[in-house]
Amino acid sequence: MTLQLIDYIIIFGFFAITLGIGLYVSKSSGKNSSEYFLSGRSMPWWLLGMSMVATTFSTDTPNLVTDIVRNNGVAGNWVWWVFLLTGLLTVFVYAKLWRKSGVNTDLEFYELRYGGRPAKFLRGFRAVYLGVIFNMITMASVTLAAIKIGSIMLGLQPWETVVYAGIITVIFSAVGGFKGVVYTDFLLFFVAMAGAIGAAYYLVNLPEVGGIKSLVNNEAIQEKLSILPQISDTKAWLMLLIIPLAVQWWSSWYPGAEPGGGGYIAQRMLASKNENHAIGATFFFNILHYALRPWPWIIVALASLVVFPDIASIHEAFPGIPEDKLGHDLAYSAMLTKLPTGLLGLVLASLVAAYMSTISTQLNWGSSYIVYDFYRQHINKNADEKELVRVGRLSTVGLMILSALLALALQNALQLFEVLLVFGAGTGLIFILRWFWWRINAWSEITAMFVSGIVSIILKLTPIGSYLFNPDSGIFPDWSEYIFVVAITTLAWLTVTFITKPESEETLVSFYNKTTPGGPGWAKIISKLEHFSEDTIKKQWTVPAGISAMLAGCILIYSCLFATGYYIYGEYTKALVITGIAIISALLLVKLWKRIRVNIL
Repeated sequence: MTLQLIDYIIIFGFFAITLGIGLYVSKSSGKNSSEYFLSGRSMPWWLLGMSMVATTFSTDTPNLVTDIVRNNGVAGNWVWWVFLLTGLLTVFVYAKLWRKSGVNTDLEFYELRYGGRPAKFLRGFRAVYLGVIFNMITMASVTLAAIKIGSIMLGLQPWETVVYAGIITVIFSAVGGFKGVVYTDFLLFFVAMAGAIGAAYYLVNLPEVGGIKSLVNNEAIQEKLSILPQISDTKAWLMLLIIPLAVQWWSSWYPGAEPGGGGYIAQRMLASKNENHAIGATFFFNILHYALRPWPWIIVALASLVVFPDIASIHEAFPGIPEDKLGHDLAYSAMLTKLPTGLLGLVLASLVAAYMSTISTQLNWGSSYIVYDFYRQHINKNADEKELVRVGRLSTVGLMILSALLALALQNALQLFEVLLVFGAGTGLIFILRWFWWRINAWSEITAMFVSGIVSIILKLTPIGSYLFNPDSGIFPDWSEYIFVVAITTLAWLTVTFITKPESEETLVSFYNKTTPGGPGWAKIISKLEHFSEDTIKKQWTVPAGISAMLAGCILIYSCLFATGYYIYGEYTKALVITGIAIISALLLVKLWKRIRVNIL
């Protein structure tokens, strides 16, 4: 594969525009920490929604989807499709609460909801735990994908990809702040979508693939096409659909799909103009993320099974790839080497866009934790705004260096995805309930965090995990490992909740007055608020309407996702029926949306 002049013009032109935007907004972004991390809380819903989806449009995501499809078929994507439930619960229940809280980061929430030393410890510890460790792992996964793309498509050594991509991204992120990230995300989204769709269209029409009709009729591919697991495969139903739908979506903390909202999703909700814009942004994001994006990647993944049926064929075609970087996720990059001049430049620019969008968001978000939740709380409480911005820029550079070093030691994206899922298992229920149940305290979260991490480490890194969940000789079936972690974690934090003192009445009343979540879980606290009438309390309890909207939204978005797949497969009867379901659910959602919107004005 050889890049031509037009390819270089597209790629470097994109770099120039992106860096130009970062430099253009650098002056306003550096005014104070609120501008640097939240753009003055003035962002509209559509811009924030596009920024969210551009952030998740990462270089490792098509690699991950390819890995999943090649191993488990299209139905394997339920391992992440199931997080739509989490996303829409955030949209219709939690978005308004986050915006009303007025915090600078979702970790500042801890000292709003809880009190005393446990709250301070929780905030500071999670600033390092999430902002540095988890964030570093996430960015390393994205950088690993960039390494594989650079190795196959450009013949770059891993260190070269890390240096070239990292320097440009860290300069842009450090000078532009949150505003630079969001503005460029708008451009990055369209470039990334154009590249993904263009690549899918060209690659499925390669002579060896023969077009979409030939692809779906290929005997080697047909067993991979089902959107739902095969009925006869009980284990697949359990691991790919039943457990994710029944347990995973509400129980696991995962970046970008946190139960109750959090992370960079919360950062964007906090940066919105008001509560309605927070709701609109997160809903727009979920539509684009689940209904629009997956199919171009899935098509390329399916086509790759025709061109590169196994890892050996990939290695044969690209013998220079190091053994420790070989995996099914390489198939996506391998397919892209067959693109023609012009389109190749666009796709490479789209991959650069995906990389920069994700990394810049993670850097700015992680840096906000370090500045607000660690440095200002534990190092220098009297730091002025200029110092906070300076620390933010330095921590941005530091996070980039650490994640790059970790990326050089990793092998594949699915490996990290599975580790992160188990590592956060059992913590999600707290993030959902802490808004609506007064009894949860700081010790509940501390317990869940440590128990989940310790149990996961024991199962993943010691012989105990193999002894209990070995697929051939384990005491329990291997699919039950995740449920085991959730059960142990949940039992532990519930026990600690009831044996420790609740938060002080002053803290709980203050939190309720600030966010007004409503509901029976706050009955004891509400009874102490004499100025609240029963009518006001009922209006604040919008959760039943929010859950109804969530279910209608799930039906709408899943219907769009499935209908698109069946149109691609040429199964038009199924596609039309599901399209009708999508229209009905959309009309229902409009009615529910009006009810929720009126309640928050």
